[in-house]
Amino acid sequence: MKFFEKIFFVLVVLLLLQSCSSENAVTTPKNYKYLALGDSYTIGESVCETCRFPAQLKDSIGKYLNPNDTFQEKIIAVTGWTTADLKGAVAVDASGYNYDLVTLLIGVNNQYRHQPFSVYEQEFPELVATAIQRAKGDKNNVIVVSIPDYAYTPFGNGNATISTEIDSYNQFAESYCIANSIAYINITDITRLGLTQPELVASDGLHPSKLAYTKFVERILPEARNKISN
Repeated sequence: MKFFEKIFFVLVVLLLLQSCSSENAVTTPKNYKYLALGDSYTIGESVCETCRFPAQLKDSIGKYLNPNDTFQEKIIAVTGWTTADLKGAVAVDASGYNYDLVTLLIGVNNQYRHQPFSVYEQEFPELVATAIQRAKGDKNNVIVVSIPDYAYTPFGNGNATISTEIDSYNQFAESYCIANSIAYINITDITRLGLTQPELVASDGLHPSKLAYTKFVERILPEARNKISN
């Protein structure tokens, strides 16, 4: 066999061996866990269970996982909850502290009930700390989502006071997250299209629609994927 023919034969054999090795390689399945903390905007009031943003986020992330991986989603949220309500619920939850991703969206009911802003200033950081604890003690696994503005719904009817107060809550949350190097995703501007784009509002005339939540996920997904991959 000529020299170049021998070289060619060896290369072919090596490629075949590499191909077989790749096909036989076993990828260990991973089980990812996601915890969503919040209120009506997290539980998805007036939309279907698969329409709310945590469910859509789970499905979107799942498209990038290996076929054998699993992705578990848990929601701790009830319509009407304030920061105090969420704190109490998480305190008695026994689902563990090993979540790969935790999202937090809370505060609108503090505003709606006209609670002193100082309550949010105290309890929001406490909830962020709790979210970090649940996220394996790693703040890099936490995403805070801004509060939607319900002024831009038939219920809110363009009430400027609502928007001003929601801005105060979001500015505090964003500043806190920036100061503590925690991911913060703004989705409020999406909801401020609700009066001109009624398809962004659910049938109850108050909460976000499935489409609005889809737009939330488009913004949250890149950050969430990065956290899951790390």
